[in-house]
Amino acid sequence: MNSPMNSVVIRNYTRNDRPALRKISYDTSFLGKAEELFDEPEILADALTLYFTDNEPKSCFVAEIEGRVVGYLIGAKSQQEMSRVEWFKIYPHLVWTGLLHGVFFKKKTFCFLAGLFLSSLKGEFKSPDFSDQYPAILHINVAQDFRGLGVGQKLIEVYCQYLQKNGVAGVHVATMVESAKQFFERCGFGVLYMTNRSYLHYYFHKNIPIYILGKKI
Repeated sequence: MNSPMNSVVIRNYTRNDRPALRKISYDTSFLGKAEELFDEPEILADALTLYFTDNEPKSCFVAEIEGRVVGYLIGAKSQQEMSRVEWFKIYPHLVWTGLLHGVFFKKKTFCFLAGLFLSSLKGEFKSPDFSDQYPAILHINVAQDFRGLGVGQKLIEVYCQYLQKNGVAGVHVATMVESAKQFFERCGFGVLYMTNRSYLHYYFHKNIPIYILGKKI
């Protein structure tokens, strides 16, 4: 009988994977507390995944076990290009959708956005620009029940091979979880920058560490 590790299939993302990918993203975001921090799952899923799935799907991969999507890696070959699209396309969409749904005025979302605003005023979102040496970016998540099976490592390997074929010099990633930092280090990433952000202090009663790690391809 095959072990779960042997039955993991890593393949290119398709449009049919969108619902499963978005659900995993929402369920695992913000230390698994998204439901308690934000009022509208679809808008948060848009914020987390929309650029990747709708603008650069060739840089997205999913992990499948027995026909079920259990994890994903969504990426961009150029963070600078991604940022341009976000400012002119994604963010206006999020604001308009949020206004239509009245989500900005709901308690959980209002507290979340207020925390972001205050954190931004403190300059906590400023960080060095690593795009010259590490132009690509990635976000990776695996469903809680399928962690520890090597799914994430396989996704990283496939994505790095994809970046190498496309002549990308390096990739970076940000995480707020110590165990995720250690995972990336095992995959060959090194810490480039570390800071703390206070925008979730109102909920967790502590500042959250942010690690930015990079890997040369």
